[in-house]
Amino acid sequence: MKHSRIATVGGVLAAAALALTACSGGSTPSAGGGGDEKASAIEDVKIIVPADPGGGWDQTGRAMSQVLTAGDIVGSAPVSNVGGAGGTVGLAQLANEKDPATLMVMGLVMVGAIETNASTVRLEDTTPIARLTDEPLVVVVPADSEYDTLEDLVEDIVDKGQAVTVTGGSAGGADHILAGLLLEAAGVDGAKIPETLNYTPNSGGGEAVSLLIGNKVSAGISGVGEFLQYIEDGSMRALAVSSEEPVESLADVPTITDAGYDVVLTNWRGVIAPGGISDGDRAELERIVTEMHDLGAWTDELETKGWTDAFLTGPDFDGFLEENIADVTGTLKNIGLI
Repeated sequence: MKHSRIATVGGVLAAAALALTACSGGSTPSAGGGGDEKASAIEDVKIIVPADPGGGWDQTGRAMSQVLTAGDIVGSAPVSNVGGAGGTVGLAQLANEKDPATLMVMGLVMVGAIETNASTVRLEDTTPIARLTDEPLVVVVPADSEYDTLEDLVEDIVDKGQAVTVTGGSAGGADHILAGLLLEAAGVDGAKIPETLNYTPNSGGGEAVSLLIGNKVSAGISGVGEFLQYIEDGSMRALAVSSEEPVESLADVPTITDAGYDVVLTNWRGVIAPGGISDGDRAELERIVTEMHDLGAWTDELETKGWTDAFLTGPDFDGFLEENIADVTGTLKNIGLI
């Protein structure tokens, strides 16, 4: 049995919560003079995806746009991509956004990227609106890979180090964290993980797909929804999923725990708005996203993409985000990524 421990990043595990000072026109009056100010009804929203096209954030933003407009919740919901540095480039743009009717897709990846990129703009400077989804990750290899099992891959990384390449999303994000946790579970000291793991980050899911299908890397990690079509068409082979239970769309693929490494990790996604908006504007954005969540068309999107409904708003989302920041920061330190 490998040296192991269960690590659920994105869960509510932290013993101490970080105060989200500027966060949110949340439960305290906003810096924008909001207080109990009522917002006018928002008829259109802008959706910022802080990543290049093709990945989970992009899929989320475009699914939101489709459901919001087709359901007549808003008149328009254009999506713009602002990729780079695990979403922190887009986060910096959001910090300068003056239009309160703006939603930016984010999640666990951004929580980690803020730490690894030492971002001057933090989630504490934004307004949390909602957690939307939760998704298992999947470890894959190219179709003709020499690795038949997750153990084959992990043991080769332990033996050969930097000669084995792994690709995924941004540095410090969920994919990177999972790779680090796998090595930790295999007995690699946390301080030595950065020098052992040859991880190639990407700003969008399309880049990782190209590297894998082109046999430019040894393995890849991403959300199930991002790799599923390539697994189904035989371009990639799935070695394990990161959830506690098997994934319905990949029923024959073992969990990482069943493969012998006691690691569980799921990747949540949500939306935030500019900091300093009024309480009324926050409430209006929460209304819009809640109406979207309640539509059958959104449920269909969840089923199609293999996403789990993880909807939270208001103080519940505030509290989750506080604890997740503390949790992820501690995990990144433990596995030597910050």
